[in-house]
Amino acid sequence: MTDRPATAVPGPGQVTAIPAQLEPDAIGVAQDTVIGMASSAPTVTVGITLASLAVASAYASLPVILVTAIPMLIIANSYRRLNLWKANCGASFEWVGRSIDPYLGFMTGWLMITAYIVGAVAGVEVLGPSVLAIFNSSAGVWGDIAIATGVSLVMLIITIVGIRLTARTQVAMAVVEYAILIAIAIWGLVVVLQHHPGTYPITRQWFSLSGIGGKGSLASGLLIAVFIYSGWDGTLYVNEEVKHRRANPGKAAVYAVILLTAIYILTNLGLSGVVSPAKLQANSTSSLVYVAGVLGGGGWAKAMAFSLALSVIALTGTSILLGARIIYGMASHRVLPAFLGTVNRRFSTPVAASVVVGVLLIAITWVYLLATSVQNAFDSVVNVSGLLFAGFYVMTALATIAYYRRRIIATVWDALLLGILPLAAALFLIWIIFRSMQLAPAQQNWSLVGIIGLGLILLLVARFVYRSPFFQIPRESAPRIAAGND
Repeated sequence: MTDRPATAVPGPGQVTAIPAQLEPDAIGVAQDTVIGMASSAPTVTVGITLASLAVASAYASLPVILVTAIPMLIIANSYRRLNLWKANCGASFEWVGRSIDPYLGFMTGWLMITAYIVGAVAGVEVLGPSVLAIFNSSAGVWGDIAIATGVSLVMLIITIVGIRLTARTQVAMAVVEYAILIAIAIWGLVVVLQHHPGTYPITRQWFSLSGIGGKGSLASGLLIAVFIYSGWDGTLYVNEEVKHRRANPGKAAVYAVILLTAIYILTNLGLSGVVSPAKLQANSTSSLVYVAGVLGGGGWAKAMAFSLALSVIALTGTSILLGARIIYGMASHRVLPAFLGTVNRRFSTPVAASVVVGVLLIAITWVYLLATSVQNAFDSVVNVSGLLFAGFYVMTALATIAYYRRRIIATVWDALLLGILPLAAALFLIWIIFRSMQLAPAQQNWSLVGIIGLGLILLLVARFVYRSPFFQIPRESAPRIAAGND
């Protein structure tokens, strides 16, 4: 079994075998949609934000989620349109680099890599306790480390073996995870609507932008809502392995945003009012398990803990899968070490990139759980993960405008879909980024500066050490009339 660089070029007089490639037409649009949803980790995300979103919006979470869904759908459509142009697992790295500037393309790719690795670390604190809660057990830090390491290794092996096995595993976990979450959310909604004792009633103010008593902050709610959507773009980083690689990954991104919106609306409506505001806030760190226990006792609390564990396991798997594909796409242009731009002939997967991401994830997990002195620093990095996603969503929206700039001035419809709406979505996310930085502690903002600074150092290495030809690629744009791209 041999790996060959994706960019290998035969020298004069040499005959080389065709480099191994990712497996084409391996998965369908439904499986790709599940991968995108899994990288958003909806159950964990709801568990983390249920109480905080209720406070920020004064229980007006539904309109806040719907408002946020609009720019997300616009940007998902931007991904769809750009993927029609060039279906490459580097996705936004490639699109931004070819339509705007290769240096910005590199930084966009760097944000993508760090967002997925940092996002996976965010689930570390939840995984161990969630698994152990199923068995009414607690094993301390070493138990959490053993569980997180074991899960990461298993998901790494599955990712290496192939995209088909990975997709089947993700679908199987999603069916169970979403069934438990949705069933308990519907149960909670029925209980609240029937005004059971101890519940907090749903009123018309839940559907206003200002919330109950006008005490809700739309801005604060939007900051949280942008975070909960992060990750749906995962459908695009396996685009080379999806059937109808140009059309389906973009469709899957749109489907993922729509389905996540439905799940977030149902769970926030159904679960926020099961207990009083005071009890919800008092149990904010374990809100889903607590609410499930109130509804159905210890058995349902364990079921919810199982759903949470599946969500984190799925997130771990997709983080390795998608992070490896992004790194492979970048390394194929020699902006990262060449060995990362290889595909294994036996498995048709980027084994080297997968192992690097998996080992890095395990190493960070160990440091995070053992070195209590640096946990605050890690927490600061984890807390900016939503901003990292927002950053490369902005760049993708701008790449849409740049690539389709000739079509924008051709028709009113293209001006709206390819110009005005992507620009509006980008401005919305830029405002979210600046507003978040204004409210964040200094340490958190410095962690963001550190991530960008490290990216700039790696950019210089790619440019002057690896001498990547990516930085000399010409700027591209769609023709005024693009046949077959709608």
